[in-house]
Amino acid sequence: MKQKLIAYMVVMTMISTPLLAQTTPASGTGKIVYTSVEFLIGRIPEGKVVQNQLEVTKAQLDKALQETYKEAQEKYENYQKNGASMTEVIRADKQKELENLQTRIQEMQANAQQSLATKQQQLMEPLITKVNDAIQAVGKEQGYLYILNMDGGQGNPTILYTSSEDNNATNLILRKLGVDPDKVETPAAAKPATAPATTPAKPATTPAATPKKK
Repeated sequence: MKQKLIAYMVVMTMISTPLLAQTTPASGTGKIVYTSVEFLIGRIPEGKVVQNQLEVTKAQLDKALQETYKEAQEKYENYQKNGASMTEVIRADKQKELENLQTRIQEMQANAQQSLATKQQQLMEPLITKVNDAIQAVGKEQGYLYILNMDGGQGNPTILYTSSEDNNATNLILRKLGVDPDKVETPAAAKPATAPATTPAKPATTPAATPKKK
């Protein structure tokens, strides 16, 4: 569940601060290095708290959606079983009820997606700012020319080749954030774990289309 949510959801769609950091060389190295913003956010304590909060929110939204789907499924099955014996007026009323439930499910899915995205953005913004500040600080201290974001997407660079792990600035940035790099997996060994799912899980099946009125 955690990996699915974190591999959903999204830092790249929420980033509002520069991730391609250009710095003024202080030591004259003028070196171009890289890191992963997603990895960094996933390794700071606040990132784990946000992850848990998003998982709880998603679970609540999924539960409400599943309950509504179950209600629609039960009513549809009842209609299928007893529809033939209903009067025309009652049958039309049941059809309308099923149509309304299907519309309600669609609206709930859209609202859940928007609610989760909004909450994620609110929770992620301060983390993104904190990580970006650390990136800027390390860049200036080390005299780097650029710090590239290896995550890719949204116009950000994707590192396809590096001649040496010496070009990986992730450990320096982790230390700046107060995280011991030796206590987390090596950035090059595992893809960062961030980005929660932007859409709540849909029911495994959906009610069959309700019979059209004749």
